[in-house]
Amino acid sequence: MAKDRSQRDDYAAPLRRLVLGILVLCLIGIFLVWRIDSPRVERFRAQVVDRVVPSMDWAMAPVTGAINLLRDFQSYRRLAEQNQELRRELRQMKAWKEAALQLEQENARLLDLNNVRLDPRLTYITGVVLADSGSPFRQSVLLNVGARDGIRDGWAAMDGIGLVGRISGTGENTARVILLTDASSSIPAIIQPSRQTALITGNNTAAPLIDFLENPDLVRPGDRVITSGDGGVFPAGLLIGQVAADPSGRLRVRLAADYERLEFLRVLRHHGTETVTDPGDVVRPDGAAVAQPDAAPDAAAQSPAEPGVDG
Repeated sequence: MAKDRSQRDDYAAPLRRLVLGILVLCLIGIFLVWRIDSPRVERFRAQVVDRVVPSMDWAMAPVTGAINLLRDFQSYRRLAEQNQELRRELRQMKAWKEAALQLEQENARLLDLNNVRLDPRLTYITGVVLADSGSPFRQSVLLNVGARDGIRDGWAAMDGIGLVGRISGTGENTARVILLTDASSSIPAIIQPSRQTALITGNNTAAPLIDFLENPDLVRPGDRVITSGDGGVFPAGLLIGQVAADPSGRLRVRLAADYERLEFLRVLRHHGTETVTDPGDVVRPDGAAVAQPDAAPDAAAQSPAEPGVDG
C-alpha cells in the first residue's frame, strides 16, 4: 500500500506541471494572437468572438444579476429617502392646513362682525378675547382693549350676530365684559312684534330669564328680542335673541351670540342719549328767532301804560 501511494504522488506532480505549462502556453498564444496586427488574424479573432461570446451568456448571468441587484438596492434607497421627504412635507402640510383652518374661522368671525347692521351714528372698536373667566357664580371675558383705546364702563359688546354683554371694569390695556348670562346682568328689552317691554336677567345659564312682562299672553316662542334703550345704557335695537320656553313653561331668551366661540367682540361707543334742554331747538334751525307767545300780551298790556308814565 505504501508503494502504491508513493507511485501515485510521483505521477501527480509531473501531471500538474504539464497542465500548468499547457495553460501558460495557451494564455501566451491568446495574448500573441490578440496583439498581432494583421487582417487575417483580425478575421480569426472576429470568428472566435462570434463563436465563444454568445455561448458565455450563462457565465455572465450571475454578474448581470448582481449588477441589477445593486441598482435595485440603490433605487430602493432613493425611494426610501423620497418617502421620508414626503412624510416631512405631509407633516408640514398638516400644520399649514390647521393654520389655514384657524385663519378661515378667524376670517369668518371678522366677516360676521362686518355684516352686523348698526346705527350709522355708532362707532365701535374690535377687540380680541384674551381669557374666559366663566364660573358658576361669575361669567365674563377679558378683551385686549382698554382705557388707552377710549373704552368706558357700560358700553355694549357684540359678536358677529348679537349682544354679548357690557363693559364692567377697564384697565389701561384690557377691559372686562360681563356677559348677559351673568347673574348681575339686567337689560331692558322689547319683544317683537308685540312690542312688549321686559327685563332680560341672567341666571348663570345659557338662557337668561324674561321678567316683568306686561302681557305674557302676547309673547310667543320665536319672537325677536332686542334692546329697548331705556335707561340710556345700551343703544336701542341691538339684537339679543329669540324667545324660548323651558319645560316648566318659563319664558327665556335663546341668545343670538355664539358664546362657545367668542374670539372677537365689537365694543360700541355709546355716550348715551343727548338730553334736550330747550324743546324749541329740536324743531327750529340754529339762529332762527322763536316767537314768545306770552311776550305779546305782556307788551300789549304795558304799552298803554307807557304814556301815563311819561305824562
